Amino acid sequence: MNLVENLPVITLLITSVLVLLIISSGVAVAARHLRLPYTVGLVLIGLVMAFFAPVLFTGDTTIYLKQLLDISKNPILPEIILGLLVPPLVFEAAFHIKRDDLQRDFWLITLFAIPGVVITTVLVGVMVSWGSVIIPTVAIIQLPVAMVFGALVSATDPVSVVALFRSLGAPKRLQVLLEGESLFNDGTAIVMFYIMLAFAGVTGLHGFEGEQVNLLTGIANFIRVAGGGAIVGVVLGIIVSQLISRIDDPLVETTLTTVLAFGSYLVAEQLHFSGVLAVVAAGIVNGNVGPKGMSPTTRLVVFNFWEYLAFVANSIIFLLIGMTIDLHLLFSNWQAIAISILAVLLARAVSIYGFSIFGRGIPTKWKHVMFWGGLRGAITLALALSIPSVSAVGEQRFLLQSMAFGVVLFTLLVQGFSMDGLVKRLKLIQKTPMQDEYERRHARFVAGRAAYDYLQRMSRQGIISEHTWQILSKVLERQNSMLVDAVREVIASDPTVEAEELDTARRETLRAQRSALSGLQRDGVISDETYTYLVNEIDTALTEQHLNWPELLRGGISTLRVQRLMAVVIQEQDFENAASGLSNLGFSVARLPSTGGFLSRRNVTLLIGIQEGREAAAVRVLQNSCKKRLEYLSQPMKNLPLPLSAPIPITIGGATIFTFEVESYDEF
Repeated sequence: MNLVENLPVITLLITSVLVLLIISSGVAVAARHLRLPYTVGLVLIGLVMAFFAPVLFTGDTTIYLKQLLDISKNPILPEIILGLLVPPLVFEAAFHIKRDDLQRDFWLITLFAIPGVVITTVLVGVMVSWGSVIIPTVAIIQLPVAMVFGALVSATDPVSVVALFRSLGAPKRLQVLLEGESLFNDGTAIVMFYIMLAFAGVTGLHGFEGEQVNLLTGIANFIRVAGGGAIVGVVLGIIVSQLISRIDDPLVETTLTTVLAFGSYLVAEQLHFSGVLAVVAAGIVNGNVGPKGMSPTTRLVVFNFWEYLAFVANSIIFLLIGMTIDLHLLFSNWQAIAISILAVLLARAVSIYGFSIFGRGIPTKWKHVMFWGGLRGAITLALALSIPSVSAVGEQRFLLQSMAFGVVLFTLLVQGFSMDGLVKRLKLIQKTPMQDEYERRHARFVAGRAAYDYLQRMSRQGIISEHTWQILSKVLERQNSMLVDAVREVIASDPTVEAEELDTARRETLRAQRSALSGLQRDGVISDETYTYLVNEIDTALTEQHLNWPELLRGGISTLRVQRLMAVVIQEQDFENAASGLSNLGFSVARLPSTGGFLSRRNVTLLIGIQEGREAAAVRVLQNSCKKRLEYLSQPMKNLPLPLSAPIPITIGGATIFTFEVESYDEF
């Protein structure tokens, strides 16, 4: 009985995805404990699965696993990778790139992503073709075919490096350079791949149907395909961002971003443009325009959703990389693979060290990291598997694939695995002496407190006598008290250390409040409307950037660079909501009683100290907290001597805001 033939296709698909997700979760946990790059672990597990599965299982199970693992022969695999798995990875990365960060090095990133891809294609193609001629045991690769190989390995994929940099706290500008390059050169490499296939004599290609390709038509096609994809992404990104600004529903807005990510790819591909570049452009536009029209709760939902989707896509891609690589094929072509690796490294060095001279203030250490961080991954895998089995290219298809897989495996396992050590060796992530001292003292205190708690449990369980507990507890209490003073001394001497810890504690406090509100809603204690209102207030605070908590707690408000004093007149009913929202964001607020308006009702005047760049945050809180209400004037006023025949409706509420520049600011 054949197990596979008796399983529906949808069941096989679901089973395959579930197996991959379970494996990915296990690898993620193990990688965290072993402090290994997550993507490297996935590739290794994929290799193990592909190599040992036929040995570990027999009978019908073997048939099933072979169909699950032998995906390199699946003709739709490149489309699955490019159309299903790459868009969420690209969109998530582009969504988080800020326009200001991108503008600073936009032209340098463009040099890496366009001329850099062209130079890599040419250099790798020439060196591979030349190397195959001078080494007798390697099959000769003609220059047009070698150029196809150069194009398919020209796209970098530093996913694991960027993830490592984020966890270590690498300089933001370096992250943007690496991530921006990988985003843009993915699309340009795909365009170059099709151009080189056309040069090699392959006809009927996507976007190049019926054309005789030469240098001029190749340049024209590159501009058309790449530029068209970018335009499609920008237009669709603007449209979806405008729709999001008119909707206040987290699930609907998240759905619209999903439609944008996959829809921009499909539309661009149908128009014979670059789908990947369309996703990049759509992600950048939506990430910089869309969140402005989202509520804080929606922003959190969208960010978490795309972070999860990128994790799933990333996991499946790197498992597929390991599962598709045939180690026997690699061993039989190791000389050609060695030539390919040397060619890719040399071309990467020329691109990075050559074009980086046009960047302002790029440290030499950064150049080394960018050179070694030129990993190859999903795009190279998909393009290698999509090589058509026609003409001269098709005759050497398996050789080119083995070379591509060898390059991918080397960059992920060797370069990716060694990035942590390189970053540390170059001292890219530098801590101040006070930060190191804080870590040591804090660790000693935590260890001491753990010892005290453990000894106390032993005393309660009767494992040690009360007499011994009384003696040792006093010693431990005295030691812990000294450690507390030692930690406090470091924190007091370095505001940066204090700010980081206090901001972390503040965010955990807000998350605890959010969890408590969820419990109240679930138990029916508060209504959905109240829950939504209060959660929105907390999410606003969570989405704010780092606050200067040390100065706030010490009362040194003048050190916060307060530039403006905001005077706000609100209704008394809105005071609690406004004060709570402003307090969660760390604003200093003074309350002054006042009276005014048509109804001569009591209102409140707030004086708010506004730090640099935070005026918009205060205004958003006031907009959410101060509601307009309709009341009725039933008695005549001094300027209306005639009696009223009917009550006059008057709209009150909202906030009246006056902002003043201040030379100095002190609070007592």
